[in-house]
Amino acid sequence: MAGSLPLVPTQAKPQRSTTRNESSWVKWSLIGLAALVLIWMIVLPLIVVLTESLKKGWEVYVAAIVDPDALSALRLTLLVAVITVPLNTIFGVAAAWAITKFKFKGKQLLITLIDLPFAVSPVIGGLIYVLVYGEHGWFGPWLSDQDIQIIFALPGIVLATLFITFPFVARELIPLMEEQGQHEEEAAVTLGAKGWTVFWRITLPNIKWGLLYGVILCNARAMGEFGAVSVVSGHVRGETNTLPLHVEILYNEYQFSASFAVASLLLILALVTLILKGWFTRKSVH
Repeated sequence: MAGSLPLVPTQAKPQRSTTRNESSWVKWSLIGLAALVLIWMIVLPLIVVLTESLKKGWEVYVAAIVDPDALSALRLTLLVAVITVPLNTIFGVAAAWAITKFKFKGKQLLITLIDLPFAVSPVIGGLIYVLVYGEHGWFGPWLSDQDIQIIFALPGIVLATLFITFPFVARELIPLMEEQGQHEEEAAVTLGAKGWTVFWRITLPNIKWGLLYGVILCNARAMGEFGAVSVVSGHVRGETNTLPLHVEILYNEYQFSASFAVASLLLILALVTLILKGWFTRKSVH
């Protein structure tokens, strides 16, 4: 019609999208499910350990902790960790450096061997050392003639713990060093830096937080290992029992309060490990 105003298309009233509501529902459902699983699998067992350890009073708890066998187990656990963690740290750094910085035949085989303890049961790992170094093993008669005892003694416990824990440092460093590449090292070599100088001045500062993270995980597994150590230790009370083995013995003897009290020591060590792990994780991200 002449003189009429042009028709302006009316905008449809925006409808509230249900996508956000659906995603919010899914998010909170997953969070709730994860929280329930964590409470059921982790929080409740921790509460049981703490309550049962103090069930008969503080005096019983302290008596279980200061018992000579418990103190011996604690000393042995810390000693094994002090020996195995530095050795695995050296191996992990060397293996990660070789795998990420060099090309050589057998690299994939080395990676496979590093992952082997993840695929083998710890009990099988301990049994391997019994078959090799035990009294009736491959080297057993020769070791017996030399008056050297590996199995049912500290060396066997250290060997079993080394086997179980040696992937942790290497597996933490390999992806980190692959992501960083080797441009800085190549630049340093171009400027005349030697191998150790490159490692101390370039490589180590770049991997320090990942290295500490791997060391913490290695230490936690070394102190809490049960299966492999149980096979090679012989369960000699006061001599070859680590803390996990001592907890098992107390529980089997129906000393429930004492077993939970000693288990609380492992719990404290685990909490310290988690705190350090979280701190190192934040440092590595920043």
